[in-house]
Amino acid sequence: MPPQARTSTPPLDANDLHESMESRFEAVEEQFREFGQEHVLRFWDRLDTPGREGLLAQAERLGAGLGRWTEAWRSSHERAAGTPAGIEPLEGAIALPSRGEAPGADRKSAREAGEELLRTGRVAILVVAGGQATRLGFDAPKGAFPLGPVSDRSLFELQAQKLRGLARRYGRSLPWYVMTSAATEAPTRALFEANDWWGLEPEAVHLFSQEMVPAFDANGHAVLETMGRIFESPDGHGGVIPALARSGALSQMEARGIDTVFYYQVDNPLVRMADPVFLGFHRDRGAEVSCKVVRKRDPMAKWGVVARVAGRPGVVEYTELGDAERHARDDSGELIYWAGNIAIHVFDTAFLRRMADNADRFLPYHLSPKKVPTVDDSGIPLAPAGPNAEKLERFVFDALPEAERVCVVEADAALEFSPVKNAEGDESPQTARRDLMAVYRSWLDAAGLGEAVEGQQVEIDHSAVDGPEEALAMGARQLEEARDWLHCATEERE
Repeated sequence: MPPQARTSTPPLDANDLHESMESRFEAVEEQFREFGQEHVLRFWDRLDTPGREGLLAQAERLGAGLGRWTEAWRSSHERAAGTPAGIEPLEGAIALPSRGEAPGADRKSAREAGEELLRTGRVAILVVAGGQATRLGFDAPKGAFPLGPVSDRSLFELQAQKLRGLARRYGRSLPWYVMTSAATEAPTRALFEANDWWGLEPEAVHLFSQEMVPAFDANGHAVLETMGRIFESPDGHGGVIPALARSGALSQMEARGIDTVFYYQVDNPLVRMADPVFLGFHRDRGAEVSCKVVRKRDPMAKWGVVARVAGRPGVVEYTELGDAERHARDDSGELIYWAGNIAIHVFDTAFLRRMADNADRFLPYHLSPKKVPTVDDSGIPLAPAGPNAEKLERFVFDALPEAERVCVVEADAALEFSPVKNAEGDESPQTARRDLMAVYRSWLDAAGLGEAVEGQQVEIDHSAVDGPEEALAMGARQLEEARDWLHCATEERE
């Protein structure tokens, strides 16, 4: 028998394409009208065919969550503003050794417990890196921002060095889960590939993207960025938990026997990656969530604080603290609400799964007033002078009250926290480089090389040396003996 002739579906002609698009438009219009959002289609007749296709594709993608986000905007406005009811000072935090530790705080046994977790492959590293560096005047993902005091080493490269150092120290690669966003996913992947994953095993690096959500105006209407595009933005750092589940990353962790996740944000170059003492306290205290905090000295410092809210551990945002709580001091003159949140946590994977399965309940959206590009009623682009929309964002720390047990550990801000958020002034590249070099100088002092680098800019390769003990152990007596891991320059980077 002769072979059967192959058949194929003939391509749609122009009329069929038009009918298909109109049918899709009617379905989208009906869906958006149900939630009072049909205005996003009001310029349909002025769009060309590619413009219509783009708007339809976006609207169809957003349609599944439209009712949830519209309701989230409404419920966020209904929540009472001001200091949360029942706020109380934090108790039981593990203080710095210089301040006298809480009862039972044994750092030696904690370190041993944390190192065992690292050696046995039970720890994953999770970084939130969905933001762009636009506030820094840098058109790229924030993790690509060059911060090396001597080199142009980026935040990502610095952190990759720390991961290579952990692999050397504990005999195995730690999986690195990097949360991106729609705006940063492609350039982040390209950056990692172009730099050969900075010496990491490519299969140990897992990129996944957070959800994008619409922003709303003062009347609860989704904002149009252009006549043919709805404005979207990432759903905040709290979006990392549902994104882990949605991407399959959380299932991958569970399948690999990972039960402990170290979380941080990409813009903090001083983060002590997978600090074994912190991991060990988390495990020894039987915590589901642990938090690192720094001691606030200035009541006006714009950090949220870890406190007790309605009897449970939680984070109270700076804007939610009333003046009385913000300035309250104890008999020794210390701030009562002192525990500044620095976005460094440890989570049990079982806890992350529980939160992901009930994300809308445990991780509500919050409103964040922002300036966003939009158009007027005639479709003319507008550049607003001030906030004209409210973005919806989740906060990862909203999960804290749901934990059976929370462990809080005080850190030294000078050693562990110097984020890059502003182009100038506090929390800028200049202050981060300054603080990074101050840490390096303390390590070099421990190694007996402090005087040799006096007046120079210094930078240390974290894959080889990641602390004063390791600097001392290298045994360098002269700068020439430290060239493999120490870089110096006489001129300051701009």
